[in-house]
Amino acid sequence: MHFEQFYLGCLAHASYLLGSEGEAVVVDPQRDVEIYLKAAQEQGLTIRHIFETHLHADFVSGHKELAARTGAKIYIGAKAGAAFPHVDVQDGFALNVGKIRVSVLETPGHTPEGICLVIADLEKSPEPWAVLTGDTLFIGDVGRPDLSKTHTPGELAALLYDSLHNKLMKLADHVLVYPAHGAGSLCGRNMRAERASTIGTERLTNYALQIRSKQEFVTQLTSNLPTRPEYFLADAEINREGAAPLAELPELPEIPAPELKRMLEQGVIALDVRPGDQFASGHVPGSINIALSGQFASWAGTILGLGSRPVLIADSTEQLTEARLRLARVGIEDVRGFLPEGVVGWTRAGFTLAELPQITVQDLGERLHDRPVHVLDVRREAEWQAGHIAGAHWWPLDRFRSELPPIDEKTVAVHCKSGYRSMIACSLLQRAGHPNVVNVVGGFDAWQQARLPSVTGAPVEA
Repeated sequence: MHFEQFYLGCLAHASYLLGSEGEAVVVDPQRDVEIYLKAAQEQGLTIRHIFETHLHADFVSGHKELAARTGAKIYIGAKAGAAFPHVDVQDGFALNVGKIRVSVLETPGHTPEGICLVIADLEKSPEPWAVLTGDTLFIGDVGRPDLSKTHTPGELAALLYDSLHNKLMKLADHVLVYPAHGAGSLCGRNMRAERASTIGTERLTNYALQIRSKQEFVTQLTSNLPTRPEYFLADAEINREGAAPLAELPELPEIPAPELKRMLEQGVIALDVRPGDQFASGHVPGSINIALSGQFASWAGTILGLGSRPVLIADSTEQLTEARLRLARVGIEDVRGFLPEGVVGWTRAGFTLAELPQITVQDLGERLHDRPVHVLDVRREAEWQAGHIAGAHWWPLDRFRSELPPIDEKTVAVHCKSGYRSMIACSLLQRAGHPNVVNVVGGFDAWQQARLPSVTGAPVEA
């Protein structure tokens, strides 16, 4: 048996290729499907089957394009209401792929149509070897229950409890667990960094599986959920229909600097994808920085929305190509164009660049003693509660799309964990007209490494 995990770090997304005797199955494919075609060819396999464990909400799947290019069948839970050619599957459905058996468990909870796939390597044993758990069971966590239009979070959480205890926890302790997401995904709250686990390990260490009462499980799963990005429901609908092939995306037009300046005055979004330090040194005034180095696509979807139609600002053709692909992975396809030569083209047109001041954590510590500084923490609530700067105010970045934090004319020092999210926040505040914004280099990680004082406790909003 050939088994391969593909991990897409920017979306914390895991997909899988399984093959035997020349035949292969792909599970939960990402939008750009060349990686599966290449891997299958290298292994002498032909992709005949595609499984979706559910209608993904945090990214656009490539199932429809992969099926069109290979002739493979798509299998999905019967409750998905899928509008593309597919096979509905339920409990008891089993498929032999060479000497691999793929058996379906219906596991509603994260979504109503969720399924898990129990894998048996028949060359070794008819007993389960692994289970691909989709977004039902993660490493250290379980799927969030608030992504459905037809079920309340409480209803889904109750279904999830039953799916976990009546189905997945019936598997033997040695069975390997391979989920569809890892740490950093917004589909859960407390995922660990490992890419795989076992049923036994999760039974002993996963906080959600330690909750014995269904009512308490429902209460905990529906309390203090991280903000659900607006694009999640839209992505689920795109996946219900099936996305168009990436090759159908039109070429990006050039938008000269004078035209971009007029667009910015009309409220058009300019998205600068360069590293944060470069953005801080000089950027198009009013542009937003979401650097390609981090979870670019997730934050672009969260902050900008699928209908944002941004103009891209980059240093190279490679950056533009990468940004376009990663935006398409979350459903931002209608990009207006790009600024030729990036910020160089802007200055050549006679326009000035804006700067974003940055300070070290040592400088921030001194300034907190010497003069008033408004410290703004844009991390998530669990991060804040684990430790934060005394006197800081909390306003998580994923809330910026709906409402910017109320801040006065004092200097506002913005920080996150490492500096990636705070640079996004600073650019949004600058764009909104706040003149005294500074970014804290290295974020709270650097603050702790410098052994500067911190406290714990409930959030104090800005």
